[in-house]
Amino acid sequence: MNCAGNPAEKCGAGSRMSIFAIGNLTTYAVPVNQKTGLPGKWEYKGCISEPANGKIWKYQINLPQNNSATECLSRCAQFGFMAGGMEYGQECYCGDVVDIENNGGAVKPESDCKTVCPGDPRYNCGSGARLSWYAWSLTDPLYKWNYASGNDAGSYKFFVPGVVVPLITTVGINGKIMFVEKAGTGPANSTGAFELDPSQVGNFSAAWRTLKGLKTDVFCSAGLTLPDKVGRQITVGGWSGTSNFGVRLYWPDGSPGNKSVNDWQENASQISLQKPRWYPSAMIMSNGSMLVVGGEVGSNGAPQPNLELLPRVGPVLDMEWLQRTDPDNLYPFLFVLPSGGIFVGYYNEARILNPVDFSTVRQLPMIPGNVNNPGAGRTYPLEGAAMMMPQKAPYSEPVTMLICGGSTIGNAIATDNCVSIQPENPASNWTIERMPSQRVMPCIAALPDGTYLIANGAQKGVAGFGLANTPNLNAVLYDPSKPVNQRMTVMANTTVARLYHSEAILMQDGRVLISGSDPQDGKNPEEYRVEVFEPPYALSGLPKPTYTIDNKDWAYGQAVTITVTSGSTNNMRASLMGAVSSTHGNSMGQRTIFPDFSCAGNSCTVVAPPDNKICPPGWFQLFILDGPTPSMSQWVRIGGDPAQLGKWPATSSFKTPGV
Repeated sequence: MNCAGNPAEKCGAGSRMSIFAIGNLTTYAVPVNQKTGLPGKWEYKGCISEPANGKIWKYQINLPQNNSATECLSRCAQFGFMAGGMEYGQECYCGDVVDIENNGGAVKPESDCKTVCPGDPRYNCGSGARLSWYAWSLTDPLYKWNYASGNDAGSYKFFVPGVVVPLITTVGINGKIMFVEKAGTGPANSTGAFELDPSQVGNFSAAWRTLKGLKTDVFCSAGLTLPDKVGRQITVGGWSGTSNFGVRLYWPDGSPGNKSVNDWQENASQISLQKPRWYPSAMIMSNGSMLVVGGEVGSNGAPQPNLELLPRVGPVLDMEWLQRTDPDNLYPFLFVLPSGGIFVGYYNEARILNPVDFSTVRQLPMIPGNVNNPGAGRTYPLEGAAMMMPQKAPYSEPVTMLICGGSTIGNAIATDNCVSIQPENPASNWTIERMPSQRVMPCIAALPDGTYLIANGAQKGVAGFGLANTPNLNAVLYDPSKPVNQRMTVMANTTVARLYHSEAILMQDGRVLISGSDPQDGKNPEEYRVEVFEPPYALSGLPKPTYTIDNKDWAYGQAVTITVTSGSTNNMRASLMGAVSSTHGNSMGQRTIFPDFSCAGNSCTVVAPPDNKICPPGWFQLFILDGPTPSMSQWVRIGGDPAQLGKWPATSSFKTPGV
């Protein structure tokens, strides 16, 4: 056609363009769907349509500037998704092949997928309601979940009718389990504290004991077992007002089958926190004192972005990283590292603190979240759960931290992965392992064989009253001795929803006590029933090994003799499981240690860990394992009471055991 401005020249025609260029003109072939040069083991599968009302894959990533098969599929693979595709040019989706049939996808002509990829104009990235889709080769899968059956899947069993919906559960060194509740959960006349004797579950009235002494509300407080010689339990912080400053102590007495008489002790006028704290965390430091971190001032109040020590030493110390990440950093994860530093995991960040001045030694890489929201969080209210993986003599391997589950701000998409890192290794980054299902508000219980039981929680939402739905009824066993991405086994299901304010804690017989749930969602009840999860070793029919021990108060590096009274010592090993208080996915005090262990006949020697960094002072359940089968544990104390907590608090309202 003639140009309107100069009829002597031509200016294209219908659906035709006259092209001019300065310099060399780059020409492209007609875009096609990319079939070669793909990352990893991805393979092109074709063009498919979305269902009329919905999406095939729920994980959507918008990449308006750089979407391409390479960019999109690399992100899917990083988070363990073995199917993915592009739509509308700029949209990337990740999921599973089975989702196509399950969600109504349909095969379409390849010519339907004809929108150019903004990140690579040589190729197409789907089109309107059309996906250019790809699958990872099944010959080398990104992950392998194991599916157990029969006794290998473990079993949930009803254990005992409950009298309380617990906020915190703690296995005491007296062999009994403490349940403390938030005020208003149970009857109006509830004392807020009850102790369960597992040896008496067949006799309801003998199984439960009511305790008195709590004067303030423990709602969303922190809990620990102290390293003093009687293993007193402590809760700090609480709901509002005086409760916010609460410091409460219980001296466990009695034994299984034998009556306990002690009550909780509390007097805010004599001992309290320096700052009010709701949703704080607490930890026994390597020097034996208590570190209390973070929280808020009462219900959804101002942040408390600082930390303090108990017994009280100096003022509180403000932490910029707590201020900046409020309110998504509550109940942060705290662990003493073998180097002596303090690991802190909060929101989607983690760092190592100097244990003397609490300055940051190293900020770790950002904790990965979801494939469509890498900034998803891991601590309340985006609640996941964390564990320190086993430490094994001679303690030369870097320790690994594990965090599972969580959720996202806004659309509240629960996280479907676990992440791990060796924080003391400067070159280490987070490893992502996809879980069999999404899970927010999980609980993890460390087992004496070095595995971890992941239980409880929901598949949608965030932590809090009425903020989550679709209970996750399945248990997963995580085995760190297996290769990465092959560590998870799908175990048995329960029929009981365990949502907000549920717990999971290791009992002395090796089973896991499952308790609580206070969702206040109008669909699932406040849960009084108490269950146990029986791991496969509890169902094998093999006899438990047994042992006797005289010395239950160990110095670091001390060789301690035990006598094995039943079981084969040929391949026997021992594990030390830290005393845990379980609340909000946080197992305060958790630690798994496999010490040096050797036997001559039935006389065996356990060598205590060498120092207070590998093993902070405290109480541990000592198990011996005959093959896969653990014994009943016995409590031992390691490292003494270097902070002399046995003399604290030296006031008239508190009974102290001395040092």
